[in-house]
Amino acid sequence: MRFLEREGLCILQRNYRTRQGEVDVIARDGATLVFIEVRARGSLAFGGAAASVDRAKQHRIAAAARHYLLRLGSEPPCRFDVIAWQGKHPEPAWIRGAFEAT
Repeated sequence: MRFLEREGLCILQRNYRTRQGEVDVIARDGATLVFIEVRARGSLAFGGAAASVDRAKQHRIAAAARHYLLRLGSEPPCRFDVIAWQGKHPEPAWIRGAFEAT
Protein backbone atom coordinates (compact mmCIF):
# COMPACT_ATOMS: atom_id res chain seq x y z
CA MET A 1 0.00 0.00 0.00
CA ARG A 2 2.50 2.53 -1.12
CA PHE A 3 -0.33 4.95 -1.80
CA LEU A 4 -1.17 5.06 1.92
CA GLU A 5 2.46 5.31 2.96
CA ARG A 6 2.95 8.24 0.55
CA GLU A 7 -0.05 9.87 2.23
CA GLY A 8 1.70 9.56 5.61
CA LEU A 9 0.04 6.49 7.10
CA CYS A 10 2.06 3.84 8.91
CA ILE A 11 0.93 0.36 7.86
CA LEU A 12 0.61 -1.92 10.90
CA GLN A 13 -0.95 -5.02 9.38
CA ARG A 14 -2.39 -6.37 6.14
CA ASN A 15 -5.19 -8.91 5.72
CA TYR A 16 -6.14 -9.20 9.39
CA ARG A 17 -8.52 -12.18 9.47
CA THR A 18 -10.88 -13.48 12.12
CA ARG A 19 -13.83 -15.86 11.97
CA GLN A 20 -16.13 -12.84 12.04
CA GLY A 21 -14.50 -10.90 9.19
CA GLU A 22 -11.39 -9.37 7.68
CA VAL A 23 -9.70 -5.98 7.47
CA ASP A 24 -7.55 -5.41 4.38
CA VAL A 25 -5.21 -2.86 5.99
CA ILE A 26 -4.74 -1.57 9.54
CA ALA A 27 -2.72 1.62 9.74
CA ARG A 28 -1.94 4.62 11.94
CA ASP A 29 -2.80 8.12 10.81
CA GLY A 30 -1.20 10.15 13.57
CA ALA A 31 -2.90 9.03 16.78
CA THR A 32 -5.84 7.46 14.90
CA LEU A 33 -6.06 3.76 14.17
CA VAL A 34 -7.50 3.29 10.67
CA PHE A 35 -9.21 0.14 9.42
CA ILE A 36 -9.16 0.18 5.62
CA GLU A 37 -11.15 -1.79 3.05
CA VAL A 38 -9.57 -1.86 -0.42
CA ARG A 39 -11.84 -2.35 -3.43
CA ALA A 40 -11.28 -2.31 -7.19
CA ARG A 41 -13.86 -2.44 -9.96
CA GLY A 42 -13.44 -2.17 -13.70
CA SER A 43 -16.66 -0.26 -14.22
CA LEU A 44 -19.42 1.65 -12.48
CA ALA A 45 -21.82 -1.25 -12.95
CA PHE A 46 -23.69 -2.01 -9.73
CA GLY A 47 -22.46 1.24 -8.17
CA GLY A 48 -18.73 0.75 -8.54
CA ALA A 49 -15.98 -0.09 -6.08
CA ALA A 50 -17.00 2.04 -3.09
CA ALA A 51 -20.65 0.99 -3.30
CA SER A 52 -19.59 -2.66 -3.01
CA VAL A 53 -18.79 -2.05 0.67
CA ASP A 54 -22.37 -2.68 1.73
CA ARG A 55 -23.81 -2.95 5.26
CA ALA A 56 -23.00 -6.63 5.54
CA LYS A 57 -19.38 -6.02 4.55
CA GLN A 58 -19.17 -3.06 6.96
CA HIS A 59 -20.45 -5.29 9.76
CA ARG A 60 -17.77 -7.93 9.06
CA ILE A 61 -15.02 -5.28 8.93
CA ALA A 62 -16.23 -3.76 12.22
CA ALA A 63 -16.31 -7.21 13.87
CA ALA A 64 -12.71 -7.87 12.82
CA ALA A 65 -11.73 -4.38 14.04
CA ARG A 66 -13.29 -5.07 17.45
CA HIS A 67 -11.30 -8.30 17.63
CA TYR A 68 -8.08 -6.41 16.82
CA LEU A 69 -8.85 -3.74 19.43
CA LEU A 70 -9.25 -6.38 22.14
CA ARG A 71 -5.52 -7.11 21.74
CA LEU A 72 -4.60 -3.53 22.61
CA GLY A 73 -4.25 -2.23 26.15
CA SER A 74 -6.37 0.84 25.44
CA GLU A 75 -8.60 1.87 22.58
CA PRO A 76 -7.25 4.72 20.44
CA PRO A 77 -9.45 6.92 18.25
CA CYS A 78 -10.53 4.81 15.26
CA ARG A 79 -11.76 5.40 11.73
CA PHE A 80 -13.05 3.21 8.89
CA ASP A 81 -11.82 4.16 5.41
CA VAL A 82 -12.36 2.77 1.92
CA ILE A 83 -9.78 2.89 -0.86
CA ALA A 84 -11.58 2.45 -4.19
CA TRP A 85 -9.91 1.95 -7.56
CA GLN A 86 -12.36 2.59 -10.36
CA GLY A 87 -11.75 1.60 -13.97
CA LYS A 88 -8.33 2.58 -15.27
CA HIS A 89 -7.69 5.56 -12.98
CA PRO A 90 -4.08 5.42 -11.70
CA GLU A 91 -4.93 6.91 -8.30
CA PRO A 92 -7.69 5.55 -6.07
CA ALA A 93 -10.44 7.45 -4.34
CA TRP A 94 -9.71 7.57 -0.61
CA ILE A 95 -12.91 7.85 1.40
CA ARG A 96 -11.92 8.78 4.95
CA GLY A 97 -14.53 7.96 7.55
CA ALA A 98 -16.50 5.97 4.98
CA PHE A 99 -18.71 4.39 7.65
CA GLU A 100 -19.18 4.12 11.40
CA ALA A 101 -19.02 0.87 13.34
CA THR A 102 -22.41 -0.11 14.70
